[in-house]
Amino acid sequence: MQVANQIRDILTEHFSPVELQIIDDSSKHAGHSGADPRGESHFSVLVVSEKFEGQNRVNRQRLVYGALDTLLKERVHALALKTMTPDEYKAALANRTN
Repeated sequence: MQVANQIRDILTEHFSPVELQIIDDSSKHAGHSGADPRGESHFSVLVVSEKFEGQNRVNRQRLVYGALDTLLKERVHALALKTMTPDEYKAALANRTN
């Protein structure tokens, strides 16, 4: 199974996201330290979930890192996270269109 699909499955199970975007950035890091020759080692992820309500940014990221712990130890070298509540996401989208 592709790593991106594994990330999607895990985050969907743990956070029931209303929006989930996973971007494989590995090609930008080819040849760099930590780059896996198989690819799929660097990702940017947006998770929008009600489960982040009342949590600060650090706690939200800890929750995601905890859910992805095994993948982070075994396969993923870098993970850029953006974690938002549905209301924060709606506001961000509204600001982009203004």
